[in-house]
Amino acid sequence: MDKRQADRRQGAPGEREVQTRTAPAVERAQEMVVENLSAYYGNFKAITDVSMHIRPNKITALIGPSGCGKSTFIRTLNRMHEVAPGGRIEGRVLLDGEDIYARDVDPVRVRRRVGMVFQKPNPFPTMSIYDNVVAGLKLTRRRKKSELDEIVERTLRQAALWDEVKNKLSESGTSLSGGQQQRLCIARTLAVEPEVILMDEPASALDPISTQKIEDAMEELKERYTVVIVTHNMQQAARISDYTGFFYIENMGDPGRLWEFDETDKIFSNPGRKETEDYVTGRFG
Repeated sequence: MDKRQADRRQGAPGEREVQTRTAPAVERAQEMVVENLSAYYGNFKAITDVSMHIRPNKITALIGPSGCGKSTFIRTLNRMHEVAPGGRIEGRVLLDGEDIYARDVDPVRVRRRVGMVFQKPNPFPTMSIYDNVVAGLKLTRRRKKSELDEIVERTLRQAALWDEVKNKLSESGTSLSGGQQQRLCIARTLAVEPEVILMDEPASALDPISTQKIEDAMEELKERYTVVIVTHNMQQAARISDYTGFFYIENMGDPGRLWEFDETDKIFSNPGRKETEDYVTGRFG
């Protein structure tokens, strides 16, 4: 563990007490197991025969050249893929042993259990920072103001945003900078207490300081959640992830495949396939 991680785990005097007091009572992370998954848009097969074990309390990074199916794959993990015209899958995605594509499974419930943060920050423009965080909660059941206040503070702390916005919660979410808006979207995702958090290039349009804050938040979040991130930033994948999956298309027009999946240290230091080595070292991509 490097000094930055050690300092963050230890925390400043009094900080650890606040984090413990405001954290959820139980860890919510669950494993996901993907079995022989293929995804289609109509008759077009975008990815084929993907199998992967996504471990709880770990960060799994998905890398690979543009157009190889990474974003399609991550959207199959919470049934967002089927929202696209002609979107369908073959295979299975198990969340804590339950097939999320089984006929009796409600996709809305799946999306509460498997939250998603998109590439472009998308706070609700007509809502305040406070209302952005609790928007999803209000769709489930009525809660006391004191309970909502606690959730807003807890999730904004988890998203590393509380200290920057605690005195302006009534202001519009769109008044924040791009990096702050993305962390607000993370807090909004956390408020409904998911078990898995999906992030599709969450820092691709952000400056280095904002990117660092997103990465710090992710390292804290994996203590309680399972995190999957799509990224084109090799340094980011190497820094923050525990496992890495490399997607690749061998020939133009072929569906994307999971070419290699392993612990991140091995992928970046001793990959099993030449294509993986060429990609992570910048020889192509």
